[in-house]
Amino acid sequence: MADKLMIVMVNTDPRNGSELGAPFFQATVAAAMEYEVEVIMTGRSGELAIKGVAENLKAEADSPKTVYDIMRDAHEAGVKFKICTPTLGLWGKDLIQVRTRVSEHSGARVQFAYELHREGTEGPLAVALTAHAAVDGRGRPRRLPEALRSLLG
Repeated sequence: MADKLMIVMVNTDPRNGSELGAPFFQATVAAAMEYEVEVIMTGRSGELAIKGVAENLKAEADSPKTVYDIMRDAHEAGVKFKICTPTLGLWGKDLIQVRTRVSEHSGARVQFAYELHREGTEGPLAVALTAHAAVDGRGRPRRLPEALRSLLG
């Protein structure tokens, strides 16, 4: 059985909020079911990363929630959002910035810390940690290769 879900929003038009609800709701439900979920936005959907765009859209006209609220719910459930790099240049520079660092590592494990920032906003919008373990072909722990450990410091 699959344990990952990738939703690619290619040219979903952010001006049409009704197109946006379903992929984010599906991502949230899958994350709540412990799937590893990524939502990749490219083309027109990349506009959602611009400050004010998702905050000013409603997935349903009579809903009190904005598209940004729905995306935040998805993120809190564990969904990872990624924006296609060329898309960033098309839709402006006022975007969410993700800062990543290695926060811990041991012989077989690496932990990354993430902070999401937006210019003009004090402090991070969100923080997260992910832990990765090196395993062999049978799923048993194994030491990280020496070359990788030396890169990690």
